[in-house]
Amino acid sequence: MSESTSYKAPRWAWWVATGFGSGYLKPAPGTWGSFVAALVWLGLQRLAVHRLPGADLLTGWLAYGILPAMALTWISIRASDAVATETGTKDPSFIVADEWAGQWFAMAPLWLLVPIKGPMPILAAWALIPFLAFRLFDVWKPGLIDDLQSLPGGKGIVMDDVLAGLYAGTLTALVLFLLRP
Repeated sequence: MSESTSYKAPRWAWWVATGFGSGYLKPAPGTWGSFVAALVWLGLQRLAVHRLPGADLLTGWLAYGILPAMALTWISIRASDAVATETGTKDPSFIVADEWAGQWFAMAPLWLLVPIKGPMPILAAWALIPFLAFRLFDVWKPGLIDDLQSLPGGKGIVMDDVLAGLYAGTLTALVLFLLRP
């Protein structure tokens, strides 16, 4: 569904919607977008640990796990809507802001169940669980996840991935709880 439009999305919307360019990587831009989102999340969490040294796990989880994912969701909806409007397409494959938002929700349980202050290679290994779980739910789209794609504009682009991220986060929490030493 490509229709001509004179609307031009702001430059920031293009940067956000394409996951800072990760949506242009081939093949499988959604997987690349999720991968880059996971790497950025891990890097930000390492910085956050040093900013909130005395905080309890719940505070860290909310401040650095959930709230950033919610903020990213909000801005991703707006950016995706603007870029989709400019291109005249419903959900172009280069828009991966939805993968970023969903992936960040999937990663949030790491705050509660994995020592964020631990060695980076160990944290990165644990991060494979939410990454793979999110990709599974994002591609499979069981139940309500698939239904959310019919929402209009940016909401339809982003909210199915957010729900996939919440499903993946729940699965991640369960797996980490069972596997954690």
